Amino acid sequence: MESLAEIQAALDQSPFIKALGMTAVHWCPDEGPALVIRMPMTAIAERQAGSGQMHGGPIASLIDTAGCFAVGLGLGGRGVATIAFSTNYLRPLVNSAATATATVRRIGKSVGVADVDVVNDDGVPVAIGRAEYSTRAG
Repeated sequence: MESLAEIQAALDQSPFIKALGMTAVHWCPDEGPALVIRMPMTAIAERQAGSGQMHGGPIASLIDTAGCFAVGLGLGGRGVATIAFSTNYLRPLVNSAATATATVRRIGKSVGVADVDVVNDDGVPVAIGRAEYSTRAG
């Protein structure tokens, strides 16, 4: 996978990711590599109906998805499995989309590590995450 269209097609293969409306907006293998994925505020992502506040679950899913795809892209586009995952919420995400930037920190023979920053539409940080993925084929 090299183009955003190919990355988006891979994202859309997951009904869960597609239901959350995640969209690949930037991929630059020379930037760490860094992958940017955006997720809109939708009724399905709300913490409570009508609140405009995004539930933490979709934010965590965005972090895991961005990290997973960034590491997988660093391995030539193959899938990887999550080994460990942490999320820190910095402030509520209200009436805004979430944009995650995943930066690959390491891709080794057995483990890949990605850090993910999530911001709101104003660029204000709302969450950070780190995940480890199995890089072993098969």
